[in-house]
Amino acid sequence: MKRMNQGHAVGVGWEDFGDSMKKPIIAPSLFGARSSNYGQAIADVEQAGAQYLHIDIMDGHFVPNLSFGPNIVAGVRDLSSLYFDVHLMIENPERYALSFIQAGADCITIHGEARGDIDAVIQICNENGAGFGLALKPMTALDEFKQYYTRCKILLIMSIEPGFGGLKFMPDAIERIAQARQIREETGAEFKISVDGGINPTTASLCVSAGVDILVAGSAVFNSDDPAKVISQLMGV
Repeated sequence: MKRMNQGHAVGVGWEDFGDSMKKPIIAPSLFGARSSNYGQAIADVEQAGAQYLHIDIMDGHFVPNLSFGPNIVAGVRDLSSLYFDVHLMIENPERYALSFIQAGADCITIHGEARGDIDAVIQICNENGAGFGLALKPMTALDEFKQYYTRCKILLIMSIEPGFGGLKFMPDAIERIAQARQIREETGAEFKISVDGGINPTTASLCVSAGVDILVAGSAVFNSDDPAKVISQLMGV
């Protein structure tokens, strides 16, 4: 049965997982699923032990691709009690953050590099009971956005250039995860470290060893003949 908050279902939140948690949080990326089968795909990964659903929103400007709008988020919200991390790969995210929260987002994750007002998005999230996350491209220095980290629930390290699924994992992400962990310790921040792009059981093991908390996996999960097996493998790395 779904737990309700402000009119939509709410899944397990970041705060439900302590730092002593041994298994990574698994966040299948909806962009990797077939649109004709969202309901069953989400049910399958939830039953397999996934705790989050990662939902990529692309505008064709910040990244050269298009994906979902708030209506799709609202539709899948009715199907699941997973924690929805809505990843806005869009320009001016402050214009759309509230619409996605109202549609069912539990966390709004935006890109530091995108044109827009980061502080405005944080305020919208705080005023509407949603978490705030910050995503950074592979070539963006982590120190560039250090002033926001104590206000983040999620720091998303991109291990591919954002915009397309199924790309090859960039090994530099391992060092960046370790750096993010160090920044968290130095600043007293409480964000969860997430990694997105090219995640499979092999790369996941490297990321977890470096200190990652959340594994975002799209193609590896939804393109598999046995998504439950892949999730089990990711949880066991």
